[in-house]
Amino acid sequence: MKKNGYALFDLDHTLLPFDTQVLFCNYVLQRDDARRRLYVFLFVLFLPLALLRICSIHRMKRVFSSYLWRMPEQRLRQLARRFAEEEVPRVLYPEVLAELKKHQQAGRLTILNSASPTFYAEEIARVLGFDHCVATRVEVEDPMHLIPQIDGPNNKHGAKIPPMIERGMLPEGFDPERGDQLPDSYGYSDSRADVPLLSICEKGIMIHPSEAYATIGKERGWTTMLPQQPYEGKWGGRLASVKQALGIYRV
Repeated sequence: MKKNGYALFDLDHTLLPFDTQVLFCNYVLQRDDARRRLYVFLFVLFLPLALLRICSIHRMKRVFSSYLWRMPEQRLRQLARRFAEEEVPRVLYPEVLAELKKHQQAGRLTILNSASPTFYAEEIARVLGFDHCVATRVEVEDPMHLIPQIDGPNNKHGAKIPPMIERGMLPEGFDPERGDQLPDSYGYSDSRADVPLLSICEKGIMIHPSEAYATIGKERGWTTMLPQQPYEGKWGGRLASVKQALGIYRV
């Protein structure tokens, strides 16, 4: 069936109220060798460098993935598939999921566009019925390296758009630098980092936006969704992330 229109969705804190990189870590730590929790010491060692901006987010993402060290590829694929099928559906925002289903029923091309690693983001896209998935290409080795490589950029900010053009997801000749917008299009994100993504859509929908993000959105006529979160405020979300990083969070 030919698709008409577009619906672009971020993943973390947009379709669900968590950072899926930490949520997947929590899932793995509760189902695999308990010694994987030792990755925390390496991550904490690098954390001050990140806070001082000596170590980039790109590198910190690689360091954080050290909890997967020496995991066989088959086991990683299995966990990613089960995470997408069993864990993610339990924490999705019902209101945002309903938006996705609405666009799918209307025949729009749906794209999950996330900074999360491809090895589970693509599984989530499959489970939720997205037409395409664009994510950060963390290299999967057999077994996994201590600090995995990333093929290409961290899929964040303006880096989210070129892959959609290169892979033929957007109309031929589409040029965001020229100010082009996708016809009959909707963009969903919680983050100001996704202003470039929402800017190529006719309608932008912000999920629990920060004050700065909400100000930008108001100027552009974007709307806001405030689905109920399973924690109280920003610090409640951060506490949930810490628990997930330690593998002690219960969904």
